[in-house]
Amino acid sequence: MRALFYVPVIHSSADLGSIAKEVTKRGVAGLGQELWEKHKRTVEGFWNVISDYFDSMDVKGVKIYQDGMVAEDEVGKKIAEDTAKAGSKNYQLILKLLDRGAVLVKTEDFNLVKKEYDRLHAITQARSIKRKIIAFIKYKLVKTILLNKRDAFIAKRIDETLGRDEKGILFIGAFHKIKKRLPKTIQVREIKDAVKVKTYQRLLPFHSKYRKQFDKVGRYLVSEIT
Repeated sequence: MRALFYVPVIHSSADLGSIAKEVTKRGVAGLGQELWEKHKRTVEGFWNVISDYFDSMDVKGVKIYQDGMVAEDEVGKKIAEDTAKAGSKNYQLILKLLDRGAVLVKTEDFNLVKKEYDRLHAITQARSIKRKIIAFIKYKLVKTILLNKRDAFIAKRIDETLGRDEKGILFIGAFHKIKKRLPKTIQVREIKDAVKVKTYQRLLPFHSKYRKQFDKVGRYLVSEIT
């Protein structure tokens, strides 16, 4: 039976390309330097336990599916290398897996990813409150539609490229809904609970109000995977 290891991820600023600096700036401004640094440590700890988990697995021939990956072969590897150099723990792990014999697979449709990225870029580049609000509204209007289209494309790619008795690893943002779109011929193992990963991200801006719950899910994110 086909098997897919499902990793609901937390994106770091390093994953976001040219808008990374602006995202970091806004993160510090919105959360404060102390909480932003704590969040960065949590994200790093999360990726450390994910990496440790796959260190013990034979990944030769395992298909790697990555949120936002619009290419494969040498082009895909170059994207992974550049993003890893920028500090992405996600892509640093992917390079380790590729070095051990895993295979990178084109996961997403370029046009869909670009449309979402362009909307986010417009928000970060807006120079006035009015323009930021307009850009944000435009993004919200298409966000769900784009996410659904991306999810459908990703699920189809996995079904088309994951052969009989093959294994795959999917690194995907926790707010995506891929599992329900996959055929029952693919056995899915969730490496971290997507609901808890989403809860952490939703509580982050309101950590002071929900401190106990926030700290609890934070500890879960960095806990060893059994």
